Amino acid sequence: MATSSFKMPEDFLERIATLSDKTEEIIPKVLEAGGEVVKAKVKANLEAIIGSDTKLPSRTTGELVNALGVSPSGIDRNGNHDVKVGFDEPRKDGESNAKIANILEYGKSGQMAKPFLKPAKTASRSACIEAMKRKLEEEISKI
Repeated sequence: MATSSFKMPEDFLERIATLSDKTEEIIPKVLEAGGEVVKAKVKANLEAIIGSDTKLPSRTTGELVNALGVSPSGIDRNGNHDVKVGFDEPRKDGESNAKIANILEYGKSGQMAKPFLKPAKTASRSACIEAMKRKLEEEISKI
């Protein structure tokens, strides 16, 4: 039986070791870059549907759009890193931004659904992945 061995270049091994040490710094930056892409698409979709096709004049205050944001990177109960795109709470009028977003997304009795979250998720998937790849490559090149 034939065997072979080879040595990895020292500079490559040093970069891999450094990358391993900086993983906890790099992952949040990469995820937040992707989150910003999704947030931009959600915001565009939300602005397009608010006040459209209503029987009565729109009473929008812009508070829902302004409450949209990306959470800091965190670790879920399964140990996976993540960021969330969602709405800050509470509103000035006491209502819940999540409730209003849910009504817009799925509708209610007498109000048709105007989905903006699910289409944003679908439409921004590839752009989000590309933004995260670019950010990862940028962070790796700094090492």
